[in-house]
Amino acid sequence: MNPIETLGLVLGTGFSSGLSLYATVATLGVLQRLGVIHLPGKLQVLSHPMVLGVALGLYVVEFLADKVPYIDSIWQVVHTFVRPPAAALLAFSVAGSTAEPWRWAAALLAGGVALTSHGTKASVRVAANMSPEPFSNWALSLVEDILAVSVTWFASTHPAIAVILVVVLVGISLFLLYYLFRFLRRIFWKPAAV
Repeated sequence: MNPIETLGLVLGTGFSSGLSLYATVATLGVLQRLGVIHLPGKLQVLSHPMVLGVALGLYVVEFLADKVPYIDSIWQVVHTFVRPPAAALLAFSVAGSTAEPWRWAAALLAGGVALTSHGTKASVRVAANMSPEPFSNWALSLVEDILAVSVTWFASTHPAIAVILVVVLVGISLFLLYYLFRFLRRIFWKPAAV
């Protein structure tokens, strides 16, 4: 893999793993299995039927959990400890043929990008849970799933576009995090009335 392909896969899988790790793994495995992409040696295991089965099964559980207000927030809290480390592990494997310092740099970069996208997703979900209707959770969940699969596909097939796309998405995520934090702080930390 050339450096742009590696960077595109590191950033793309990092961002999409922060949204849906299981959709990311399943997408990579299915694309490899169908011959659309050729994953680096250590990631070819993602196309194994057992790995695909587990990833797809967990994706179905996540798909259902994401539709239920408050259950989705619990799911996000638990996955704060799953998605960024898994994204770092994927990136470490993507950069398998490079020198050790570059592999660790890729892992740290992907973990940070995953934490950013995951943090944005979790914060948006907390804000959406304050709405009395359930449709916002469903819409957000579908958009996140489509975005996770799309970014993974771009990372695998068009890495230069994926790099640009992820940079833009991380910028949007940081903007949203800033304003969501201010919004949530106003709601939860109201000054006491005197």
